[in-house]
Amino acid sequence: MKKNLAFIVFMILLVMGLPAAPLSKSAGGGGLVGYTFTRYTLDAEGSLDPLIPGNIKSTQTMDRVNFGGFLFFDATYGVAAVSLRGGNNSYSETMDQKLNGGSWVSISDDEGTGTETTLGFSLLGKYPFRVTEKITWFPLIGAEYQIALLEWRTPQGDTAHDRTSGELSADIDKDGHSYPLSAWNSLTVDLGAGVDYQLKGPLFIRNELTFSFRLQTPYETGAQEMTTHRFNASDIVLAGLTGGPTLRTSVGYRLTGR
Repeated sequence: MKKNLAFIVFMILLVMGLPAAPLSKSAGGGGLVGYTFTRYTLDAEGSLDPLIPGNIKSTQTMDRVNFGGFLFFDATYGVAAVSLRGGNNSYSETMDQKLNGGSWVSISDDEGTGTETTLGFSLLGKYPFRVTEKITWFPLIGAEYQIALLEWRTPQGDTAHDRTSGELSADIDKDGHSYPLSAWNSLTVDLGAGVDYQLKGPLFIRNELTFSFRLQTPYETGAQEMTTHRFNASDIVLAGLTGGPTLRTSVGYRLTGR
């Protein structure tokens, strides 16, 4: 959490430090659609049998399409936004064990679908380049903090479960407790670009395309702790990425400047 807050403060200082110039202020809102994927692989030394060392291998995949709406405030070199989005996902999680001299054996194999809703707060730095009287484009870099409002999962052949209820074994921490909803809060680093097209008067249309790189959530950190605790694991190596593109389309109203 401290690292997340430090990154957000850094982004605020970055935007504040951009070149001073007459600011054009605007505000507006629109809709978004995005795709997020997760691909993680965890390898470790460890075993269910404390007397026979071996290896543990865990993989996690997730694909989600999300959609929602947002409001923004723009001050030429920085844009702040608040968004509400929801999405459906499909997931697969496996964990295998191999004792020394033996073959790989499946310990757990889980797949299904899920639903989630998040509230997001973003701050992006931008630098506009005027192409014509009506068209301006700008690169974007910044961060977004997403607060989980709803997390549900439906394992294959089962009914939907609230992930904070403790009904799913995959959502229990190393101490045997269910995770709080805040365990799925996340911080993303966003890169992209946008284009404004000036309509009549102060109105304009804005299109933005960004790619988000999501940092590990408390839930994912807890899953590593569970592996360490359950299998007496050591030499844990985690590799992978969570991220994806988001397309935003909005209508803005210029409050001051051009």
